Amino acid sequence: MTDVIVVGVGTCGEDAALRLMSAGLEVIGIEARLIGGECAYWACLPTKSMIRSANLLHEARRADGLIGRVDVEPDWSLVSDRVRAEITGNWDDTPAVARFEGHGGRFVRGRGALTGPRTVVVDGAEFEARRGIILATGSIPAIPPIPGLSDVEYWTTHQAVSTEELPRSLIVLGGGAVGCELGQVLARFGVEVTIVEGAARLLPGEEPEASAVIIEAFTDEGITVLTRVRATSARSGDGSIIVTLDDGSELHGERLLVATGRRVDLGGLGLEMAGVDGSGRFIAVDDYLRAADGIWAIGDVTGKGMLTQVALYQSTIAVADLLGHDPPPADYTTLPRATFTDPEVGSVGLTEDQARGAGIDVDVVIKDLRSTFRGWLHRSGNTGLIKLVADRRAGMLVGATVVGPHGAEVLGMLAVAVRTRAPLDDLVNMIYAFPTFYGGVGEALGAYGRGLTRVLDPGFTPMFDD
Repeated sequence: MTDVIVVGVGTCGEDAALRLMSAGLEVIGIEARLIGGECAYWACLPTKSMIRSANLLHEARRADGLIGRVDVEPDWSLVSDRVRAEITGNWDDTPAVARFEGHGGRFVRGRGALTGPRTVVVDGAEFEARRGIILATGSIPAIPPIPGLSDVEYWTTHQAVSTEELPRSLIVLGGGAVGCELGQVLARFGVEVTIVEGAARLLPGEEPEASAVIIEAFTDEGITVLTRVRATSARSGDGSIIVTLDDGSELHGERLLVATGRRVDLGGLGLEMAGVDGSGRFIAVDDYLRAADGIWAIGDVTGKGMLTQVALYQSTIAVADLLGHDPPPADYTTLPRATFTDPEVGSVGLTEDQARGAGIDVDVVIKDLRSTFRGWLHRSGNTGLIKLVADRRAGMLVGATVVGPHGAEVLGMLAVAVRTRAPLDDLVNMIYAFPTFYGGVGEALGAYGRGLTRVLDPGFTPMFDD
């Protein structure tokens, strides 16, 4: 018997368990894979380490024209070694288990299944919770049903992150955040990369202007981008993987990375034994993450964004609710997102199309980053932009996108503005540090205040910006 059972001790499951233990509760954590989950071992942390290395390499190449030629000999083994030794601990969660148990938790390795509203079984051993159960079993790669795909040795993020040797060429299925980030990293280390996206553009969930910037940057770096086309079959041949597309063309690559999203596997969780609705793709929850009486679900299994920041946000609400602290209901309307390509894409709230679809009287201002003071000085080599979506009648921002160096960091002030419904007049009349990337937001807002809601000519220098 224990106070709370946490089934799935990934990013948010571990966070919830540690919060509960700090509140004095006894917790059993059940995890079939690694404590800390995908984010710690295969996604957020290792990939951002890889991106840091790739960006440094590319910055050195951009030096010509600013400080002179810089010769850099890239060594992938340094990147791989850092991922293994410093970031993931060679995919050994022994330290994480020790940390969990050091806080007073009991850790059980295995896949848990509900056998009742307060009981979970793992490999024949049953555990009972006094206070409740938290389900946080995460997600797995979504592999499309492409004929022949199961017969080739394709990569998911696991193989891409752990590879010690780079292929000569790589086909990437999926032009979302994962496919774009990893594709650009490997291209910068000399891999010939082709990205295939079935939608009309890369990063289809972001503003079309952001997608256009990324496609331009990728094309400049030699990455082949194919949109509005889908894979219809895959096979091995002549030492490569051959992908046939629905336009009849064929792609040949030494490796194939499948980055077509993630899915939730609810099979075997025994949801029906505890009165949990598992009839859909995700576990249905209310605004407090309750899936049934005494059972909460958090993270990817809820389908509310499948992002680490969402999972951790849900953890705080579920734990507070379990402890009887009366938390505010979950609100995803101002969800911040970040894609760590170069240039970075940071966005929050509604896109322009979403805002118009919601019946909002929309005002839009788009500022070319090269015509901001810091963007002009920085000379990043890529274009960028700041796009603000405003509710004209309410006089406030409902969405924003920043594309450029540190775009996800610049987003911070805009996320606060959207979340707090800050009046546009207050934002227009703020003092912004000069010259900064976030100051470009002030320049865009200044243009808005002067009634300029068009894309400003990137050929203008900031001193003569109208």
